[in-house]
Amino acid sequence: MEYDIIIFKEDETYVAYCPELDVSSCGDSVEHVKEMLKTAMRLFLEEAEKMGTLKNIIQEMIC
Repeated sequence: MEYDIIIFKEDETYVAYCPELDVSSCGDSVEHVKEMLKTAMRLFLEEAEKMGTLKNIIQEMIC
């Protein structure tokens, strides 16, 4: 699946946001924030799978 990622700088911190999953993370550089967001997204999707809500999340994304 493809996701949109919005990256912006707030003071000295980079923030990355994935609107489809409503997940965000922060880091010290663009590369760092991308890695941090990937980790946050993976953990979010793993937890959704454990909770049995992953199917619903995916359906909302494609509709």
